[in-house]
Amino acid sequence: MANDASTVFDLVILGGGSGGYAAALRGAQLGLDVALIEKDKLGGTCLHRGCIPTKALLHAGELADQAREGEKFGVKSTFDGIDMAGVHKYKDGVVSGLYKGLQGLVASRKITYVEGEGRLSSPTSVDVNGQRYEGRHILLATGSVPKTLPGLEIDGNRIISSDHGLHLERVPESAIILGGGVIGVEFASAWKSFGTDVTIVEGLPHLVPAEDESSSKLLERAFRKRGISFSLGSFFEKAEYTNDGVKVSLANGKEYEAEVLLVAIGRGPVSQGLGYEEAGVAMDRGFVLADEYCRTNVPTVSAVGDLIPTLQLAHVGFAEGILVAERLAGLNPVPVDYDGVPRVTYCHPEVASVGITEEKAKEIYGADKVVTLKYNLAGNGRSKILNTTGEIKLVQVRDGAVVGVHMVGDRMGEQVGEAQLIYNWEALPAEVAQLIHAHPTQSEALGEAHLALAGKPLHSHD
Repeated sequence: MANDASTVFDLVILGGGSGGYAAALRGAQLGLDVALIEKDKLGGTCLHRGCIPTKALLHAGELADQAREGEKFGVKSTFDGIDMAGVHKYKDGVVSGLYKGLQGLVASRKITYVEGEGRLSSPTSVDVNGQRYEGRHILLATGSVPKTLPGLEIDGNRIISSDHGLHLERVPESAIILGGGVIGVEFASAWKSFGTDVTIVEGLPHLVPAEDESSSKLLERAFRKRGISFSLGSFFEKAEYTNDGVKVSLANGKEYEAEVLLVAIGRGPVSQGLGYEEAGVAMDRGFVLADEYCRTNVPTVSAVGDLIPTLQLAHVGFAEGILVAERLAGLNPVPVDYDGVPRVTYCHPEVASVGITEEKAKEIYGADKVVTLKYNLAGNGRSKILNTTGEIKLVQVRDGAVVGVHMVGDRMGEQVGEAQLIYNWEALPAEVAQLIHAHPTQSEALGEAHLALAGKPLHSHD
């Protein structure tokens, strides 16, 4: 195996997704000599098969709904159907523009970019395309792929993953979505807007089960109103082909039939056959184990992103990649506070949160030490104009900081930035209440909620 590098790199990164390219960009910025290896396309799942294309589909669905509902606002509009070729052209155009921009960024930082399938060959080297790339440090960032269940074969036709769902050339007449987490409810929302008859199957008691229960219930209510069906609290048992689709059977005896079955039960790490275990890297159920600084048990190897058992979010990958680069450059970065990471589900209505749930707060501080407040968006002028409903829920330690902000409603993802500051700066309700929010904006709702929690409500009842 020839060594293709004239010198040993400071950092060799295996995987060019969110975590990998963030580490490469920050590392190069800090003066590290970086090699970045990617077998597919720079940007990884988020840019090409996840965050960006799914949100483009959801925006197209939002426009479809607006066309149907124009008369509510005095606008004479009609909905004539979905042109999937046009939707894909728009979606792929968004992805392509961002992809070209990212390629330019990597080139401008003088990062050695290698296309090919890499494999960890030792704690200080990666083999790719018959060449060996030596590094003083190796970063594993090989990401994740859609998971399935034993005996449930994804065929890409009737039984599909989210990857297939992004490229369907037709709008399915009906769909069963296995999994009511973020991926499942986002596809359910987009497809319903396109005109698909959707049923979600979730084994746990609520949709988006990682969110505060009040948020889950609000989303369920909104989905019922939209005509999105769901079955909760009973697990999948089997799927079988019918003459023109798929039949799904649940453990409680219920059966559902549809044209397609989308398997959206989460994503699993890409780690098999890549030399990790042979190099002595500790693993668990396919995940690479890492500490709060993303260090593995091998001193020269770190790992980030979906490959390690932290939140599977692109912005978490960014943060972890930056953390590793700064640590290797001799800085003293602070570990990621995963409770302080903003989380957004981009369905209609959106679900956004930061901090901990009411249930977790009670476990940590005791039920008698936790105070909650709900502010209904019906009292917010901008939300009224946008014809959206929902609420903001605050979770506070009694006489202390706000430790959770949970929001449901259209465009709530755009409000989570301020919520992140409130949580991460351990703000008291009275401190937030002093801030003046522009009127009319949805950000006012956050201010109003804190006014109420501080004991001086304005546009809400005592």
